[in-house]
Amino acid sequence: MKYEWKRQEKEFYGAKKSPTLVTVPVQNYIMISGKGNPNDSDFSNRVSALYSLAYAIKMAYKAAATQNEFDDFTVFPLEGIWQNIEETELVKENLEYTIMIRQPEFICKDMVKAALERVKLKKSNPLLDEISFDTMQDGKCVEILHIGTFDDEPISFEKMEQFMLSNNLERTKSYHREIYLNNANLVEKSKLKTILRYAVK
Repeated sequence: MKYEWKRQEKEFYGAKKSPTLVTVPVQNYIMISGKGNPNDSDFSNRVSALYSLAYAIKMAYKAAATQNEFDDFTVFPLEGIWQNIEETELVKENLEYTIMIRQPEFICKDMVKAALERVKLKKSNPLLDEISFDTMQDGKCVEILHIGTFDDEPISFEKMEQFMLSNNLERTKSYHREIYLNNANLVEKSKLKTILRYAVK
């Protein structure tokens, strides 16, 4: 049976267009950090390196799976955590981020390491050395499904802020999380779907 995040984990990927609360447990990720404008080539190169490893992990697992409950899995969507910028006007060149792709619980560090070595043998890419495997736990979060361009996200952030104010909540982390449910290179900008999250208490 194939593990499909859209089906098995609707509670984490089924955000609504109005703010709601969700509790996010510990999750495993492959991740890489960077700084600068996400429209620049360095960002897309980091995304590419991350996906090359993600698909190598998937294919290796599928090839080796025999008596496991799941014999394959769908690659999880790209995510990003973006640090708060203390500026009155957003300067994209100053953005700091970590982009990541979640891994199923049955993928361990040794599997990731082995897949990484295979990718390095096939294609030399210095960015591969910057990818790490780690866990994150955001815990209690306010989330919303933002539909539209990334530049319009402040509209959804304002809704989240109002929800927090109405429910006596405050942020606990200096970053927010974005989960990209479709491909910005393939979908019309007005139809992009992005889950936005603030960790709160």
